[in-house]
Amino acid sequence: MSDSSSMSQAALRQARASQLRHEGNVLYRERKPQAALHKYNEAVSLAPNDYLLYSNRSQINSTLKACEDALRDAEMACRLQPYWLKGRLRKGQALANLGKIEEALREFLFCLALDIGNKTAKSEAQKLLLSLFSPIPGNAQEHLPDILQLLSPHSRLKGSLLNSVGSGGTSHNLQRLLKVNVEHKKSFPAHEEQNVTSLRKSVQVTEIKRDCSEDENTHTSVPESTFLISEKCSLLKRKCCSEDMRSAEVPCKRTKKGTVDAKGSNAGHHISFEFVDPSDLDCSLCMRLFYEPVTTPCGHTFCLKCLERCLDHNPKCPLCKEGLSECLAMRKYCKTVLMEELIAKYLPEELTERRKVYEEEIAELSNLNKNVPIFVCTMAYPTVPCPLHIFEPCYRLMIRRCMETGTKQFGMCIGDPVKGFADYGCILEIRSVEFFADGRSVVDSIGKRRFKVIQHSQRDGYNTADIEYIEDQKVQGQEYAELLVLHDSVYEQAHTWFNSLKQALKSRILSHFGPMPAKDPDPQANPNGPAWCWWVLAVLPLENRAQLPFLAMKSLRDRLNGIRRVLMFMSRTRSR
Repeated sequence: MSDSSSMSQAALRQARASQLRHEGNVLYRERKPQAALHKYNEAVSLAPNDYLLYSNRSQINSTLKACEDALRDAEMACRLQPYWLKGRLRKGQALANLGKIEEALREFLFCLALDIGNKTAKSEAQKLLLSLFSPIPGNAQEHLPDILQLLSPHSRLKGSLLNSVGSGGTSHNLQRLLKVNVEHKKSFPAHEEQNVTSLRKSVQVTEIKRDCSEDENTHTSVPESTFLISEKCSLLKRKCCSEDMRSAEVPCKRTKKGTVDAKGSNAGHHISFEFVDPSDLDCSLCMRLFYEPVTTPCGHTFCLKCLERCLDHNPKCPLCKEGLSECLAMRKYCKTVLMEELIAKYLPEELTERRKVYEEEIAELSNLNKNVPIFVCTMAYPTVPCPLHIFEPCYRLMIRRCMETGTKQFGMCIGDPVKGFADYGCILEIRSVEFFADGRSVVDSIGKRRFKVIQHSQRDGYNTADIEYIEDQKVQGQEYAELLVLHDSVYEQAHTWFNSLKQALKSRILSHFGPMPAKDPDPQANPNGPAWCWWVLAVLPLENRAQLPFLAMKSLRDRLNGIRRVLMFMSRTRSR
């Protein structure tokens, strides 16, 4: 009994910890890191050996700039699960935030040992290496190809680019290069430490702009939600190159009008796209190949869908934070045709794979039985209009996806304190969307079909559900004759009640819901029953919880009897 009791208590603690972790994740997505931290603290106290809790709490502490706490949690996650890639990435992030560059680099290289294809670890390791070797001392320039070979299998491309920087004939180990860098670092001005040239990006831009170079650099970045790199290691900001960096003749982004760097241009012509690393043309937000690329006024390029999702949360460029309110107001994004053509010409296989992934995602989003998007707000009924004001980022994304897939449909449910949303709801069809300059919108929708929720779930911040549709059960013979009599009687009763209302109230109802639908000749013609029944239920002063059973009913007779009882109660109350 004691063993069974202790096992039961442990299971309860683990279940409670999992619930707290879920609540913490929701708060973190809602940008409430402090509240999320409290949830995770309580969860850790219940399940002190759960490595996932420590990893997630490390990320939250990084968001709150509690770097030491973030490192302790990451180290604990690694201690509990030594060969878990995500835990090592968290530790590398925490070390980088604390300025421990060499230790952070060691962690990211360990990640690459676990998974050589991990783009995040590769990108972070490259950033840290460039940070270590900038400004580049004379003795270390010739050894940069050896370092880059550690991080990329495309050594021919890296080597051809670096021939303009210096010869790389002799291979030296990492410790010797670190020593050389430390010895020379003091001889350079402090401000030059920020002038780091992104070698991988220069390959891409050189071929695109061929005869252009400018005093600006572009850098690849990792989404802010994934890594919060400290200012010492960050390469997101574009900086002006110093005279020493320009003398190295590494091709940069664009040239000022009237000037051409002949040597840099020639170098671009000698770079064959046969050896281009596809990751050089990755979106810095989704870390996948650009798909429908668009360029912002500040000069940064993203996938169209990635940029739209970022603007849902903040009308600023995800990289340089320049305001993009004007783009958001116009809602017109011009695709970067040159980038599309270059990808189609030189990376056709990667583009085909990327397009396949995109089409699979669209097909999944178009399914109106599985993972149907659910708007948790109010009661909705078939045939009844339902105007909505959309302002939350998750619902902006949901409505945009409904329009892009062409379904123009989503589910509407009322909230539930336990499950998140009710087990029954109504499919709404979007008739029109009016956008405002700040990204908000007003959606004009109308109810189509009723459904029952089979499974509750979430996707990208909004609720989804697997559903099955509900239809009324038809009757015949004597039952049908009795149904016709009941249908006519309740319709007249509802019509009389509505006409008895004050004119001001009737005007408000008519302006919002429209006029009462006419009586149907055959009440069973529509699988959802007569339209006037739903109109009456929508205008009756009932709480949502009282209206929900009517939506779940499959018997028209039961629905009509329920409406009649409510109307009789309203009439008696009015007469008093």
